[in-house]
Amino acid sequence: MNAHVAKVETFIVTVPRDTPYLGPLGPGERVNSRGYVVRKGNGTIYPSVDRSIAVRITAADGSEGWGETYGICAPRATTEIINDLLVPELIGRHPDDVESIWDDLYGLMRVRGCTSGFHVDAITALDIALWDLRARRHGLPLWQMLGDRQRDRVPGYLSGLPAATLQGRVEMAKRFRDEGHDAFKIHAVVSSEGIVEEVAALRQALGDDALLMVDLHWKFSPEDALELIERMATYRPHFIEAPVKPEDVGGLAWLARRSPVAIAAGEEWYTEYEARLRVSQRSVAFIQPEMGHTGITQFRRINALAEAGSIATAPHATVGAGLFLAASLHASVTLPGLWRHEWQHSVFSRSLELLDTDMAYADCSYSLPTGPGLGACPGKRFWDYAELVS
Repeated sequence: MNAHVAKVETFIVTVPRDTPYLGPLGPGERVNSRGYVVRKGNGTIYPSVDRSIAVRITAADGSEGWGETYGICAPRATTEIINDLLVPELIGRHPDDVESIWDDLYGLMRVRGCTSGFHVDAITALDIALWDLRARRHGLPLWQMLGDRQRDRVPGYLSGLPAATLQGRVEMAKRFRDEGHDAFKIHAVVSSEGIVEEVAALRQALGDDALLMVDLHWKFSPEDALELIERMATYRPHFIEAPVKPEDVGGLAWLARRSPVAIAAGEEWYTEYEARLRVSQRSVAFIQPEMGHTGITQFRRINALAEAGSIATAPHATVGAGLFLAASLHASVTLPGLWRHEWQHSVFSRSLELLDTDMAYADCSYSLPTGPGLGACPGKRFWDYAELVS
């Protein structure tokens, strides 16, 4: 039967939310006329809704695969790249050639400097859909196409305490602790009452055994980051994430050599090329690939670098409809060097409402979706929020 790609459909999925991602608006923050908020903590723009981009690839014989990519900001930039640049070069290709397809699509815009960002996000959606289609056609769960299964479940850690005040975030963390959670990451961009003060308060409230991680959101110079980390060190954070601007490759390496706390980074790295620049300088103890940026092909290649460098992998999780999260779990279950996978509790439960899947999170770990391919596809509610973009 003919499995060559015959059709690609692109959807923007937008789900309203009452409280913006990361928590209530802080002093001086507002939702602008296009529905975005610029967080004063790091000058980064976020939407006031949950949004991502999904694609459906249909083969000539009618079989389907689903993919998804990052789409929270300016989603039509990515859908235009998919529909205008990539789809004409994808039609007629075979899903078994998915890794060479990634290389070919990436190469289309290399000489124009499009080596990450919207262009690679666009490739990511297609890459995940091709892997899903490939696995479904073979009647296999995706992980079985990727390697040997290393564990039954994927261990996780809680990410984000979206309350308006430090007291509220501490109380939220204590409730999660009482439910059995043992690892917590704070988002310093909303630590309006002080980053060190928040870490200190959480350590006191959660006790000595809790793991604490701190996401600094690329905010600091290497020197300022080091001073801040040294002040936090007494409270024993497990790692400090994204301490310096992503462009500062040398500064990250400088900081890693001096920091008393392990450094984590990588959610913004799209490809093995970007990762290699940092891994070669021993800049991180934890690498954090984001499936919504890397797709499966680059997620695997980045993790090959991590394995070779004895670097632990702690996959990132971001806003999405749940399809690329399913792909991340399938890939993660095959990784010998996996530490834990981020669990965005304020996103994950909302994503599950959009999908037909048995993917779940309980007892501080994910259960992998079962069935062929991703083990997840759009459910009835997905179509309430999906807009076809041609």
